[in-house]
Amino acid sequence: MFASRLITSSRYKTASVRLHQHTRPVLQRHPNPTLRTMSSSGANDAAAALEARNQHEASIKRNPHPDFKAVEASRPDWEESSTWHYTKTRSPDWQWGQGGNDGGESLAKKHVEIDPYEPGRPAVFNYKLMISAIVPRPIGFLSTMAADGTSSNLAPFSYTSMVCHDPPIFAIGITGGIATAKDTLANIASSKECVINIISEHFIEAANSTSVNAPYGVSEWGLSGLHQAPSSVIKPPRVQEAVFAAECKLYELKEFESKANPGKKSGTLVLLEGVKFWVREDAINEEKNQIDPAILRPISRLGGITYGRTTEVFEILRPDFSAVGKAPNAEELLEKASNP
Repeated sequence: MFASRLITSSRYKTASVRLHQHTRPVLQRHPNPTLRTMSSSGANDAAAALEARNQHEASIKRNPHPDFKAVEASRPDWEESSTWHYTKTRSPDWQWGQGGNDGGESLAKKHVEIDPYEPGRPAVFNYKLMISAIVPRPIGFLSTMAADGTSSNLAPFSYTSMVCHDPPIFAIGITGGIATAKDTLANIASSKECVINIISEHFIEAANSTSVNAPYGVSEWGLSGLHQAPSSVIKPPRVQEAVFAAECKLYELKEFESKANPGKKSGTLVLLEGVKFWVREDAINEEKNQIDPAILRPISRLGGITYGRTTEVFEILRPDFSAVGKAPNAEELLEKASNP
């Protein structure tokens, strides 16, 4: 099992671990809101941390193309005419007990067994495999601010999900531990607040720009051109361009220890409680419980540097067990279902 350290906010039972115990340079206020100065020792620490992040990023080798812009130029233009629309399921006449809808083609394929801890297998291989398999993933676009207000950050995270609706709990996975935290994690750990914005088609390039390897003290807001909107109950601002945003307060932090490098914290689970929701008024229904996907037009993360847009969808009903008894082969189905 992973060795872990559990940390909770002051609103809940707490462990005897101080959230602000991490090595992070203290930024000083500067006349330029985008750039801020720091002490020479802090600057050296920040430079070393940035170099370590750059080396880690280079080891991933995300871009599979020697000349990405040339490859991109050879592809079709973005289809503005692609509108949100519904289709049937692949097999509308599917019957109980039928199994797959491919005529058994998938059953003829063989599988490869992969040991994530195989000797000599780099941990980054598991990363690349998992992000190409667990797809599509929603992208949490996190806006955070340091507890003292001296720095703010905006960054996308595709290890994002919701895990409960009462209370509203969101889960974010962030690489690395608290002691070596990047801006987002360090800010959440110190301020215990953040905003989760959902990325839509109309600002995907700007959102992607915030993943740039900028040094500490450089504002992604200024680099991206995105606009800040005031939050209601927390300090970090929302992204005004976002159709949906959730103001959140920290619920728990849990660190994971690397198996490839024992003693090193390889990741942190951030659990956040939604305390205020914001939805663009043309996207929400009268009951305020449904967002129009044709307006949200969310962007999802796939493997590598690949992203997806959702324009073609289908609906499928959740079945009722009584329908099994009405099937032509009901007796056979129930007999098979009674066996483990």
